[in-house]
Amino acid sequence: MTTTLETLRVGLIGSGFIAKFHVQAFLNVRHVRIAGVTSRTAAHCQGLVERIEEMGLGPCKAYPTVEALAMSGEVDALWLLTPNFLRLETMREIHRAVKAGAPVRAIACEKPLARTLPEAREMLRLAEDAGLNHGYLENQVFSNAVERGKEIIWRRAVPAAGRPYLARAAEEHSGPHEPWFWQGLEQGGGVLLDMMCHSAEVARFMLTKPGADRGELKVVSATATVSNLKWTRPAYVERLKAISGGAVDYGRRPAEDFARGTIVLEDPEGREVIIEATTSWAYVGPGLRIQLELLGPEYAMEFSSLGGGLKVFMSRAVTGREGEDLVEKQNAEQGLMPVLEDEAGTYGYTGEDRHMVEAFRHGRAPIETFRDGVAVTEILMALYRSAETGALVKLPAPELEDYVPVPARP
Repeated sequence: MTTTLETLRVGLIGSGFIAKFHVQAFLNVRHVRIAGVTSRTAAHCQGLVERIEEMGLGPCKAYPTVEALAMSGEVDALWLLTPNFLRLETMREIHRAVKAGAPVRAIACEKPLARTLPEAREMLRLAEDAGLNHGYLENQVFSNAVERGKEIIWRRAVPAAGRPYLARAAEEHSGPHEPWFWQGLEQGGGVLLDMMCHSAEVARFMLTKPGADRGELKVVSATATVSNLKWTRPAYVERLKAISGGAVDYGRRPAEDFARGTIVLEDPEGREVIIEATTSWAYVGPGLRIQLELLGPEYAMEFSSLGGGLKVFMSRAVTGREGEDLVEKQNAEQGLMPVLEDEAGTYGYTGEDRHMVEAFRHGRAPIETFRDGVAVTEILMALYRSAETGALVKLPAPELEDYVPVPARP
């Protein structure tokens, strides 16, 4: 029987953009301490440790390697927040350390779990072979609006009118923060892999009965289209080169900046259920926009991340440096601007970290595990395959077991 921990000591692997979001989220999570950080960049690692200390989430220290962090005896669970191309390699390091006696009980991995289906299956195998409790960090599932909206729909509407049959999920912004996100060989694809993992899983979650395994919905087929709408235009090819220091050349090796997918599922009664997902790096608005809908026979639920209550207006006379202090991927500093008072809560980071901490403290399986990460990866590969061939992909599809999306091929 697993002993319940009074305080879960967390180690962060990675010190980039997403790590900072999690640190902010942990401010509103009880029974947790961020005890260590390791990163490829020593200066970034030390900077994040100092930030953690200033926020009162420590004591925390920097570790030179993943092995040193895992073997330290100072952490109970690891948050795997590395770039996609390092994820499996890092998981293998964790596996070796735990098999060698590292006293780590759990692992949480940022989305997507992997770049291909074989990689995702190996991530799951390594976690289970090491005896680790595992959680898949899909933040939108834990968004305040999603959790509350789903609870109301399934408690009030479904008993009277029946299960929901359509979920729409869209996520759009003007492009990623780091060069590796744009590079298919490193990221594993383009916007479809980067963001449709969010859309597919939050839609699947909303359509699933509360408390039921996500597998109650059987995936039947997937169709998709992908496009290069903006970033292959000559002026934007040059802009990408400039902001990436020459690392990204979309004139030579583009990855899709727009993707649309339809996923057909079957509910436990054999009725058709549909997910419509849209993602884009070609949206220019105030900032990151997430739009969600859940529809059933006599009801609908809607959410837009930019539709909140707080807005500010800045006239032309108000000037200042560029930043993201109002909303993630902010595109302007003047005019009427929406403000997200609590981005970590709105996007679901606080909820997911709270859920993972409680599951790991008590030795329970989270509601999102590496198995869900594998299922999402299979859906994404089916969508990529459909976009490449122009045909419907029926699942299960054996050809997905070794499929690599076009942007990720050498």
